[in-house]
Amino acid sequence: MSNARPSTVSAARRRTAIDALRRGAVPESGLDLLATGLDRFAPALDVELDAVTSGGSVFKAVRGEYGSGKTFFTRWLGERAKQRNFAVAEIQVSETETPLHRLETVYRRLTERLTTASFPPSALRPVVDAWFYALEEDALAAGAEEDDLAEEVQRLMAARLTEVSRHAPSFAAALRGYRTALAAGDEPTAAAVLAWLGGQPHVAAAARRAAGVRGDLDHFGAFGFLQGLLTVLRDSGHRGLFVVLDEVETLQRVRSDARDKALNALRQLIDEVHSGRFPGLYLVITGTPAFYDGRQGVQRLAPLAQRLATDFSTDPRFDNPRAVQLRLPGFTEESLSGLGSTIRDLYAMGAEAPERIKALADDAYVADLARAVSGALGGKAGVAPRLFLKKLVGDVLDRIDQFEEFDPRRHYRLTVDSGELTTLERNLADASSAGDIDLEL
Repeated sequence: MSNARPSTVSAARRRTAIDALRRGAVPESGLDLLATGLDRFAPALDVELDAVTSGGSVFKAVRGEYGSGKTFFTRWLGERAKQRNFAVAEIQVSETETPLHRLETVYRRLTERLTTASFPPSALRPVVDAWFYALEEDALAAGAEEDDLAEEVQRLMAARLTEVSRHAPSFAAALRGYRTALAAGDEPTAAAVLAWLGGQPHVAAAARRAAGVRGDLDHFGAFGFLQGLLTVLRDSGHRGLFVVLDEVETLQRVRSDARDKALNALRQLIDEVHSGRFPGLYLVITGTPAFYDGRQGVQRLAPLAQRLATDFSTDPRFDNPRAVQLRLPGFTEESLSGLGSTIRDLYAMGAEAPERIKALADDAYVADLARAVSGALGGKAGVAPRLFLKKLVGDVLDRIDQFEEFDPRRHYRLTVDSGELTTLERNLADASSAGDIDLEL
């Protein structure tokens, strides 16, 4: 999308974005207000999202170094999906919490992180309840009487889940058990059955017996449950499901046997998406170039490497946004200062002293601050966005807005404390012997 922003922005959206930047975090929403340089991706990605709303499925791999904006990019794309009434889930891959080779754990995290335009995580229960409500409405519209409604809903549910029941009959059984428990006023059992439906382990045996299901979800059952979830989402009014598996490069640091299982699970997941098993799914993974190109990552499994192979030998300006793999080029000092000016303008829209902010934090000052922060991190502008925006908002713009006499050129000296840095930022700062850095003005 372009750098042009809406002339009117709600105070809540602006505050949410600015507050996150002040903390050094990527905002959860409002990213369209901050997006710069993404316009070349938008048309192709919008076409893919629209294809998913029509029953298609898409897999996309995003590559970029640390600081290139992978999390920003996927949340920006997730917002575009929500505008089309998708449900969205962002999952952090990790060896201990969410190992990729255990797809039942990935499914569980998906249901825990599931969000919609109306409901925060976990939106699983509202989605399921909306599905049953839709079934009731369809039954009534078809002429069902109140006395026969429960039976007619059961018939409709069986019909809608016919395909899913062939692969995961326990998914449909759990839905029936959840509805039965609700009808009986047994909230504890209903909640327990829904937890089991969301892939949670160690659900009470009594609740599982009441729903007619056994054991816990396993690796292979996760595929069937994902199919079931997609069916429920579609029938409850959602156009699709947008899922991000973030930081898959962590696979490079796990034991070789677990890494090989995880890479094969990823290959299997890609094949299932491309086979059409998951209509309504847009799946994205993010990773570093080393993960895609290195011997400890994708290249370790030849079939996976073939599926993700993309030509990046040409000028990045001519990268194909329709390809299976997208390259984020990262920030330069010029693009970093441009982003800073965008943030400054957004901040000023809701500031107490907007004219003072624009005068004292003009484009030249923002460019100087971007250069100084990059210098503090060994000259690596591509790693600087998080820290730069945190300093710009919290140290400079907040002070200009609150203190009439504050002039950042006279009263502010950039300092970079090791305690506020990530591990990679700290290593770069140590390499450049950065402690207190004076702005070159």
